[in-house]
Amino acid sequence: MKESVLRSYARLAVRKGINVQKGQGVQIFAPAEQYEFARMCAKEAYLAGAAWVMMEWSDQEISKYGYQYQTAEQLSVMEDWRKAKYDYLARELPCRLHISAEDPDGMRGTDQAKISQVRRALYPFLEPYQKAIDNRHQWCIVGVPGVKWAKKVFPQLNKQAAVNALWEAILASARVGEDPEKAWNEHNAALAGRCERLNALQLESIHITSELGTDLTVGLMEKGTWMGGGEYTEQGVFYNPNIPTEEIFTTPKAGAAEGIAVASKPLSYQGQMIENFSMTFKDGRVVSHTAEVGDGILGELLASDEGAARLGEAAIVPVSSPIYRSGLLFYNTLYDENAACHLAIGRGFDNTVRDYSRYTYEQLTDMGVNRSMIHIDFMIGTAGTHISGMGRDGETVLFENGEWVI
Repeated sequence: MKESVLRSYARLAVRKGINVQKGQGVQIFAPAEQYEFARMCAKEAYLAGAAWVMMEWSDQEISKYGYQYQTAEQLSVMEDWRKAKYDYLARELPCRLHISAEDPDGMRGTDQAKISQVRRALYPFLEPYQKAIDNRHQWCIVGVPGVKWAKKVFPQLNKQAAVNALWEAILASARVGEDPEKAWNEHNAALAGRCERLNALQLESIHITSELGTDLTVGLMEKGTWMGGGEYTEQGVFYNPNIPTEEIFTTPKAGAAEGIAVASKPLSYQGQMIENFSMTFKDGRVVSHTAEVGDGILGELLASDEGAARLGEAAIVPVSSPIYRSGLLFYNTLYDENAACHLAIGRGFDNTVRDYSRYTYEQLTDMGVNRSMIHIDFMIGTAGTHISGMGRDGETVLFENGEWVI
């Protein structure tokens, strides 16, 4: 891939993604093998006025070794230096840029129960930190093809050809063309217009059906709003958390979901596949689930904590999205969730509540924002998906045959 194109992508991630403000710090999370692109992003951050750039390197093999050779108790220790680091980051509120390039199968064979045990042990410390930074800093996730990821998506190609093919798919989905920043301005404007039309309906619930068997009614919060594209921090800084993004989403009301959701695409989670699965909801909770592959993993996720079996997100994506049209399964949620309508079990988003900054964490929870240590998206959208909304003015068809009608 031409260096000029990659620099344009790095500039997009920094300028339109995290939108670094002069004097602000930047954290860049990157797999070690992606040092070249991470280096480009660091340079762009400094050119944008960053005061400092902190690199957070990772390696799947080393992470896997930790779960193989350390006890759950050892993995669950929160050292004083880590606590001090989190305290510092909560005060400084740097931008966070995540470069996603991991092998979808990289953690295969790791003890999922052990991962869940460690997550539960660390969550009491991490939750206050998450509360302290939520909606108060800019963050963004972008993708870069690693060799193993590329071969997973394009198994028929040799390594270099697979990487090139995945680069082309990633850049096309990210609108990296002649003028990426202009393209994102136009895209954000289109998504904002759709949100305005949806919010004007003041919907109380949506009903989703598909030819695969999804038949689900999802209740919405009274003060809930639909969002899409870029977002604003509490300080008024605009940023794009996901590059790419095609979704219009909201946080459902916790405890208000009835029916069945049938997945339309496999879910890749921690190097394990969950395939041909469904979940049945009653009184807002998953009361039963089934999967031809990975049912035990799905059960482990749903048992992560009290809120894991409730919904935290409902998102609408048309089949005209570039990612759906590509026909690819990326085995990466950043991309696959933008190919189809999807739901998420687990944590909801505070900022989908109108005037959310006026309310306490507890008040937002009482309004219906679900709380959990997980947030796992799974796709349910198809070319036959139909969605209607029920509001004060009755029923309105929102989505038909996989496309928007409003």
